[in-house]
Amino acid sequence: MPNSLAYLALIAWPAVSAVFFARMTPGRALITSLVVGYLLLPPQPAGIDLPLLPPLTKETIPSLAALVLALIHAPQRTSLVPEGRVGRVLVAVFVLSPVVTALTNSEPVGWGTFHLPGLGLRDMLAMIVQQSILIMPFLLGRALLAEADSQRDILMAFFVGGLVYSLPMLVEIRLSPQINIWVYGYFQHVFEQMMRGDGFRPLVFLYHGLWAAFFAMTSVVAAVALARAETSRRSVALWGAALYLFAVLVLCKSLASLLYAVALVPLVAVAGAKIQIRLAALLACLAIAYPVLKGTQLVPEDRLLAAARAVDDDRAASLEFRFAQERILLERAEMKPLFGWGSWGRNHEHDSRTGAILTVTDGRWVILIGIHGWIGFLAEFGLLALPILTLARRSWGADPDQLPPFTAPLVLLLGINLADLIPNATITPLTWMMAGAVLGFAERWQPARRSVLSPVRTVL
Repeated sequence: MPNSLAYLALIAWPAVSAVFFARMTPGRALITSLVVGYLLLPPQPAGIDLPLLPPLTKETIPSLAALVLALIHAPQRTSLVPEGRVGRVLVAVFVLSPVVTALTNSEPVGWGTFHLPGLGLRDMLAMIVQQSILIMPFLLGRALLAEADSQRDILMAFFVGGLVYSLPMLVEIRLSPQINIWVYGYFQHVFEQMMRGDGFRPLVFLYHGLWAAFFAMTSVVAAVALARAETSRRSVALWGAALYLFAVLVLCKSLASLLYAVALVPLVAVAGAKIQIRLAALLACLAIAYPVLKGTQLVPEDRLLAAARAVDDDRAASLEFRFAQERILLERAEMKPLFGWGSWGRNHEHDSRTGAILTVTDGRWVILIGIHGWIGFLAEFGLLALPILTLARRSWGADPDQLPPFTAPLVLLLGINLADLIPNATITPLTWMMAGAVLGFAERWQPARRSVLSPVRTVL
């Protein structure tokens, strides 16, 4: 169980955020509040339960505090509604679709002697509030982080956060994940999942070792982007820091995040902005299309399993188990395809006697389709993909030199995060913040189009 310090940290965070907003510009204060809160606050199950509200946790308290403080310190800049019609529709559907979810799930469901209650008005309101809080970093990022300078600030926060976090991560790699127990009094996940080979995966104050490894990968890419943009001696120090962070990433023992870094680092280091943005757009389209491909059995599972066996039998067994769980969960989701099963674990299969959940949800996409249906899935993934696709469309015929140096790396990080939502559920307030910042920039950016002048032949 979380100790008193865990609850004190959550309760005190709005005051900490107030200090950030008092001493920094609103944009930098937002970045600092979300990044530091994500890295240092106690992870679930630590949370504060209030009537008619979802639990207030490290994912929601910084967002709520940032909203109130932004309205106080920058009221003229907190226009929270996207400019485009598509963005407005997606936001509305994201927030309000739980109304239909609750109305279509008023009946109880059962497995033998075990039953779950139907959803009522209280569940409807709780889901609407939860969706509103989840999207808040997106809306605030769009309003406060639309300038090109904010893109560097975001990458710098990821880089510095990775450097600071690497120290406790190295401690846990050596001693096993213990820091959350030492500080907050509990272990946040299943310890056996943090054992890999003859070593350990670090967590520190994050939910899972995969989350920690993904943030380490993000820090590596941010360091490379910053190093490429520098022309002074600082570039050498940044390249050295990127190499150090890459070594920490290797020690995190997460194959997916390591492969992401191996793929992204060369692109960020040498590729042009258009290539990076178009690859991000491809990743976004792949993430949206994956559930359709999975449902129509077009995902090459046999080839993927064979590739996993070539690396490690345990990884292949884990992937095979994941594919099997996805099939079971999709079959259940097909019973409520549009708006899902709602909360209380109704999207899972349960033991008919004990009520224990028998299925495992890993990917964010299968969680969304089960809880909020295809409408909820398209709303969330559409909002995350919209900034990438908008910028890709607007930059198609523009000179790539017009783009600020940190736009493409940030878009690429957002794209890989969106793609990682296929195998994992690594969506965080930082994901939403990046998406909002990119959308705000894409809405305001006015590229000059290339003019192609045809040769004029003069007839004398």
